[in-house]
Amino acid sequence: MLKLKVNKADMILYVVTDRTWLGKSSLLEQVEDIIKSGATFIQLREKDLSFDEFVKTAKEIKSITDKYKVPFIINDNVDVAVAVDADGVHIGQSDEEIKTAREKLSAYKIIGVSAHSVQEAIKAQQNGADYIGVGAVFNTTTKTDANIVSLEVLKDICNTIKIPVVAIGGISKDNIIKLSGSGVDGVAVISAVFTQLDISKATRELLQLSKQMMNAQ
Repeated sequence: MLKLKVNKADMILYVVTDRTWLGKSSLLEQVEDIIKSGATFIQLREKDLSFDEFVKTAKEIKSITDKYKVPFIINDNVDVAVAVDADGVHIGQSDEEIKTAREKLSAYKIIGVSAHSVQEAIKAQQNGADYIGVGAVFNTTTKTDANIVSLEVLKDICNTIKIPVVAIGGISKDNIIKLSGSGVDGVAVISAVFTQLDISKATRELLQLSKQMMNAQ
């Protein structure tokens, strides 16, 4: 029987950080507010920081996720994940990336992999992924070159693989319910939280809507 390293409950509201919209609060303060408001999983996504700055930020965020016992992973950068002893990493599709990540991380760490088709999801599971991020399920401003994954493909992926599946890409409080019946274990959001004036309220609303969406499966 497949032993999951990620509880499906951890996927309900998976929040990916974005410092683009930092206001008066620091990223650290925002992450703590988001976790206290119901975020169940945190991914640190930093595209422009140097390695040392990334590590410094990751250590700060990890102190918060450890405090609240929320899984914490790093986007793309396996070396940063190793340096801060994060719970894992989220990477792209390449076989070599999964293999290399597993060699650098311990067997007990989480590896999440992006997938855009049933074939990619199956391959990622076979190569040792612990969960799949499927998207973009809606148009997104975060990745302007992202191709849209249809609801039917999302359903097929959820029905085919055994590891948890989280939907990502353009998800907001206005469209999340459209994912009902897809079989996903939760949603990953960025701008739906970080662009809001009240990120705590936005997080609480999204958590409620994600649960509502999954209850309608």
